[in-house]
Amino acid sequence: MPRGRYALHDPHDHTPLGEEHFHCAPGPSGWRYVAQLTAPSTTGPDGLARQGAVTGSVDLAVDALGRPLRLELHSANWQVRGAALDGVTWVRTDPAGAEATEGTVAAHAFTGTSPAFLVATARLLRLTPSATAAATRVRLVSFTGQVLAPRTVDQSWALIASETHSTDNGPLTVDEYQVTALDTGERHAVHLAGDVVLAAPGVELEDLQSPPSTFA
Repeated sequence: MPRGRYALHDPHDHTPLGEEHFHCAPGPSGWRYVAQLTAPSTTGPDGLARQGAVTGSVDLAVDALGRPLRLELHSANWQVRGAALDGVTWVRTDPAGAEATEGTVAAHAFTGTSPAFLVATARLLRLTPSATAAATRVRLVSFTGQVLAPRTVDQSWALIASETHSTDNGPLTVDEYQVTALDTGERHAVHLAGDVVLAAPGVELEDLQSPPSTFA
């Protein structure tokens, strides 16, 4: 069961956005990822790093095909619960439940700032490595920021390389994806090892206490 910490930052100006303390694991019915979000760490008068205050949480479970069985996102002022149903369906509300709104979109899955969504999308698409294969288009509903506002986005994904490296814990396969935002044409690389994100825009793996899990 991988357990560790991602540092999140703005992919354009590199402003620190916080940290995501996570653990995840595959199971008989799919894969689950649970994380706690905190504000950026600070350094105290004694020179020691101190974890920032808790700002939210992520709980994502997908089935064996990568479809979202359950999504729960919490921020300081909003929360979202969603799943795959007639596309994807969700309820977004304030903590008191006074401003609940429902939404349904003919999309494949969810996405957002959490690295969990990169792993889930790759699992959903199940691409094979090819430098020349056509990219696969996917429609996602994105929840980002403290307000967790929903936005439908279209992306294309291509698995352009897959390399196996020797490590102290055995072979480690790293997949390199090319992801393109179809509304802007912006293109970036995502590197995954099993169910752990090694590198992606706005994401830096700072600590990993156990090796990534591999999918059957």
